Amino acid sequence: MNRTTGAAAVHVKSLHVDETALIRAAQAGDHAAFEQLVRAYDQSVLRLALNLLRSPEDAHDIYQEAFLRVYRNLNSFRFDCSFHTWLYRIVTNLCLDHLRKRKVRKEEPTVLATAEGPLDRMDSVAEERVDGDPQRHLFSGQVRRRIKEVLGELTPRERMVFELRHYQGLRLRSIGEVLGTTEEAAKNCLFRATQKMRAALGDFI
Repeated sequence: MNRTTGAAAVHVKSLHVDETALIRAAQAGDHAAFEQLVRAYDQSVLRLALNLLRSPEDAHDIYQEAFLRVYRNLNSFRFDCSFHTWLYRIVTNLCLDHLRKRKVRKEEPTVLATAEGPLDRMDSVAEERVDGDPQRHLFSGQVRRRIKEVLGELTPRERMVFELRHYQGLRLRSIGEVLGTTEEAAKNCLFRATQKMRAALGDFI
């Protein structure tokens, strides 16, 4: 093992030790430690909920409920999986419940009518810019809108797996752990979601 690889391994180990110490301190009632855990994961949790639910309002509700549940149940965390996996499991379960309820009631429109014309609710959410070429920006917007439409047509579980793999970068094994299923089941679910996405995006790819 070269010096660079060794240093990286030590750094990763150090981060793990620090997080473990934070969790144990928070479990013992250290509010500052809990706040540090929240700050470490708040953006990834909000981004996950936002990509899954496609609604800033709903995403913020899930974000708040998720960390409330973490606070209430932190003493039940036994380090048998990573804190990241445990946290994502809470978030995805909340999102799954929300998506199932949304199927029952009328879906909120993504595009709202305003005095200035149609307004896409998701356009108010910060994202990476496509600089320079206006045509490229237009094409990117069209693809983004189509992806949102297709995500809405997937089953809640397919949507979860697709999001966790392609937007959050989780491995299939981790996705299986988050969703309480096997790696093979997650792989099959991702395959179905990807096939639907490819079929729907045929004009763009």
